[in-house]
Amino acid sequence: MSSDTCQSAYCNQGWSEVLTHMSPYGYANFGIAFGLGLSVVGAAWGIWLTGSSLVGAAVKAPRIRSKNLISVIFCEATAIYGVIMAIILANKVKKPEEATSSLPEDWDWAGYYYSGYGMFSSGLSVGLTNIASGVSVGIAGSSCAIGDAQDASLFVKILIVEIFASALGIFGIIVGIIQSNSCNFPIAALE
Repeated sequence: MSSDTCQSAYCNQGWSEVLTHMSPYGYANFGIAFGLGLSVVGAAWGIWLTGSSLVGAAVKAPRIRSKNLISVIFCEATAIYGVIMAIILANKVKKPEEATSSLPEDWDWAGYYYSGYGMFSSGLSVGLTNIASGVSVGIAGSSCAIGDAQDASLFVKILIVEIFASALGIFGIIVGIIQSNSCNFPIAALE
């Protein structure tokens, strides 16, 4: 390809140009979307793992159906953590006071980009930890259902492991809140 292929000022030279020229509002909104979307994927994955084992094991021991639904509730909690973080992050996005086509030269550019990148990393952190939490709760819940079908005394013992697996999601949302704590979009130019 020759160097004179693109004559426009808006020529796309590759992913580095796309990522470095994206608006901080775009990064913030992608962070919100990743936090919420990946949390829901983690919850669905965990429910799939737990639910399939629960239904299969309930064929042998129908008594386990109701008390093992706690595993599904723990999986659903990971999606709720994503919703909570999305609400927190969405409330941090503020538009400038003046609606103009471009921001002034004395704009707080460092704070502007810091907020966008910080909210992106916060949402991604929450989403990825909630995938891990959902899968680990799903695997523990699957083991709980199968073990409970064999021996009823195993239920509480495996449930404790499941609670620790669910705590991963809580740790993720705490890290996300800490990461996004100082992300405040500027609404006016510096004085």
